[in-house]
Amino acid sequence: MTGQIRTDLSKSIFIALPKKPGATENELHRTISLMSHITKILLKNIMLRIRNKIIAEEQCGFVEDKGTSNAIYILRTLIERALEVQKDYICVSLITPKLLTEYATMR
Repeated sequence: MTGQIRTDLSKSIFIALPKKPGATENELHRTISLMSHITKILLKNIMLRIRNKIIAEEQCGFVEDKGTSNAIYILRTLIERALEVQKDYICVSLITPKLLTEYATMR
């Protein structure tokens, strides 16, 4: 092994698939990449090795089995316990205009 990746293994084809029919903007497309099986295995191994270095465990939306619903459940449990023992709690939430727009369009 030389540590070099062959050029045919390092190439991928990216395809933008529309999320909805007639989509014209980039945000309305989902991107997929077509690559060889060996490249997928290599990338999976690299991701497993560097996962803990890149993604903090607190980033619920990006870690397997730690989604947003888990974070909401934990927050609710903490608030309920604080109320039981009559302790004050502070809850801070970051809501951006883009998030509000996306939420409004989902309804």
